[in-house]
Amino acid sequence: MATLEDIIPDPKKALFFAKRQLAEFVYDAVNLEGIHYTLPEVQTLLDGVTIGGHKLNDQRITLNQAAAWQFLFSAVENNTFNLSPEFACELHAIAAAEEALTSGQFRSGQVTIAGTKYMPPAATQLTQIWSTIIFNFSILQGKNLYHAAIGLFLDLARNQFFYDVNKRMGRFMMNGVLLAQGYPAINLPAKKQNEFNQLMLAFYEANDKTAMTSFMLNCLDPRLMAIMSEKK
Repeated sequence: MATLEDIIPDPKKALFFAKRQLAEFVYDAVNLEGIHYTLPEVQTLLDGVTIGGHKLNDQRITLNQAAAWQFLFSAVENNTFNLSPEFACELHAIAAAEEALTSGQFRSGQVTIAGTKYMPPAATQLTQIWSTIIFNFSILQGKNLYHAAIGLFLDLARNQFFYDVNKRMGRFMMNGVLLAQGYPAINLPAKKQNEFNQLMLAFYEANDKTAMTSFMLNCLDPRLMAIMSEKK
């Protein structure tokens, strides 16, 4: 079985397989948000055919998720992906359109996270916190890219830079980092929702990334790892 150390970075190959997984990425993401589309329904919706029996809001969120992935793919392909607040806000404007209180900008007020007593930082601190997170990521990525990328996702989720769509945004930025450097994206399966939610609540409280990092690494598709480990 291939390990992280066996993966041979290849941006074109990593992006190729991520594009092929688009429907799966969207299916899992929206189901984690309580939107119960089947995978064939998501595939049909992405083909431009409306699915009956679903709320229009659910359809919009699903299509926004797909559009955000397409934006990310394009940015990686054109070497414009970056970790600036401006890029993140541009991506959030697509991912959270008509869903969050405001989209495309950092929140301007306080938020809470359901299920935990942890309080995210004040809105006035967010710009400085973002800079610190990216600085720390830049140091850690040379040691272990996957650990650094997952850490980036967790930090972005815990600090709640936006009024909504924070966990999804964190995963987008995490996968942007991985794809841009030629590594397979991490997809979070909807079937692991309960474990994910429990571990995230514990992470919010303790700010200990150990359990969540292990969990996210276990979400890596072993088939992709094997493919990305093949020598030319």
